[in-house]
Amino acid sequence: MANLQEMFDVRGKSVIVTGGASGIGRAYAEVMAEHGARVCIFDLNSAQLDAVVAELGRNGAQVWGQAVDVADRLRMAEAFDAVAQRHGRIDVVFANAGIDAGPGFLSTTGARIPDGAIDVLDDHHWDRVIEVNLTSVYTTVKHAARHMKATGGGRIIVTSSIAGQINEAIVGTPYMPAKAGVDHFVRQMAMELGVFGILVNCISPGPFMTNIAGGRLKIPADRKAFEEQSLIGRIGDPEDIKGLALYLASPCSSYVTGSQMVIDGGSMHRIK
Repeated sequence: MANLQEMFDVRGKSVIVTGGASGIGRAYAEVMAEHGARVCIFDLNSAQLDAVVAELGRNGAQVWGQAVDVADRLRMAEAFDAVAQRHGRIDVVFANAGIDAGPGFLSTTGARIPDGAIDVLDDHHWDRVIEVNLTSVYTTVKHAARHMKATGGGRIIVTSSIAGQINEAIVGTPYMPAKAGVDHFVRQMAMELGVFGILVNCISPGPFMTNIAGGRLKIPADRKAFEEQSLIGRIGDPEDIKGLALYLASPCSSYVTGSQMVIDGGSMHRIK
């Protein structure tokens, strides 16, 4: 029987993290680098990307970055090929990049928000949220599978949300179907890719203190509303997600695929 260190061993693994320059994606990149993986971060914010790569590199980690818009399919293909060429293979991919959909049709106090109503929703906004939060996951998984099939398998870990499993009036409407689509897509890909040794799972966070909501959780009333949903009375910190990420990327989860791992402080049990 393998010891604990062997069960969670990701040393030398070739890892890609999309949207890895901040928030949950940065936590993924950090935990992989801290445990000896070779990590490439994809992010649209090149300045933030450079800063994160430099910071992690100071601790001796093997980390580099590529400025990538995950909605640019040609650039994504090139970026995956660059990682495979540099590392010799791709073992683990975190499909994490995503954007906020803005406020929903209700405020945290229950008041109607006119701009969140379906009949005035901006079509471009809908398209962009779906493009980044759902279609880019398709693109990421497509190129991950292309490389992993050639080398005998790997792990694909998609960041979804509890928004894919519930209805939430205070969250922008396009976000909900995007994440529900992600959940279904993960199950479909687990069915297709298992025979190739590729395990596909998703992590479904609840409220976390990240930049995705544009600082919304820094507003006392909004933060309080989300804290009250949690059974343990607080919002998640990106540090909270590192253990789950390491588990899904490591040999410890070798019999897990098609799963949705909820990490929300119990929030789903209180959301109506």
